[in-house]
Amino acid sequence: SGASQGFLRACSARSRSEAARTSARSSARDQQQDAAVDRLMVRLGSIGIGLTVGASAVSSCIYDVDGGKMAVMFNRFPNPFTGEGAGIQRRVVGEGTHLKWPWLQDPKVFDVRTRPRAIPTVTGTKDLQMVNITLRLLSRPKQDALPIIYSRLGLDYDERILPSIANEVLKSVVAQYDAEELLKKREAVSREVKDQLIQRAADFHIVLEDIAITHLTFGKEFASAIEKKQVAQQDAERQRFVVAKAEQEKKAMVIRAEGEAEAAKLISEALKKGQGLINLRRLEAARDITSTIAKSKNIVFIPSGSHHGG
Repeated sequence: SGASQGFLRACSARSRSEAARTSARSSARDQQQDAAVDRLMVRLGSIGIGLTVGASAVSSCIYDVDGGKMAVMFNRFPNPFTGEGAGIQRRVVGEGTHLKWPWLQDPKVFDVRTRPRAIPTVTGTKDLQMVNITLRLLSRPKQDALPIIYSRLGLDYDERILPSIANEVLKSVVAQYDAEELLKKREAVSREVKDQLIQRAADFHIVLEDIAITHLTFGKEFASAIEKKQVAQQDAERQRFVVAKAEQEKKAMVIRAEGEAEAAKLISEALKKGQGLINLRRLEAARDITSTIAKSKNIVFIPSGSHHGG
């Protein structure tokens, strides 16, 4: 009995010892795996940071110029590598992907496509009538002058220049015409405005491809005056027609009277020469009467004038 108990205690102690060793080995493996995962995460983090820094460095060294656009380069300091000075460079950069020095260079991108713009204005005519005019422009910058445009005007050159010169030219041209001439000579006015605007825009290196007056209206007072004038003109035309009609009727009456007088004169001369004309008229009248009676259904016989009392 005592021996068996000792044996059991020994077996139990051995089992506990083996379990402890197994647990220790499992814990060591877990620690090794955790350490490997930590090293892998640190390595991946380092790689990610390196890629991010590299991508940022690459993106800071390149820039894109999209289709329909061009760029000019601004140097913050003189570039010792290329020998370029500070400020806007005279070289114009076309479409595509290009290199730049990070922070030292800053590209300024222009939209060089033709863009529409409507400019409304209110001005006075030669006869002091107020007129509302809307001018439509199709404009673009002159490509080889982009550095000058940016240095003098900036990227919003069209906002600064086009409204001012359009109003200036419209006011100077419209003041040379009265209100009625603006309506009758609209094409000539549009052509004169176009010529002057193209010349003024060229001073700022802006190309105007098309110019048109799309809207032209006058004040209510002038519109009412035009309507009254048109009514008066229509009344005058109607009166002229009435007068012309009366004159034509008068001429027709004169001609008719002259014809009747001439006929009477001829008849009188014929009667003086004999009864032949009277007999001819009697025969013609008798023929017409006979023809009319013959066509009537109510007449069954024609009485003869030569038989009396028959």
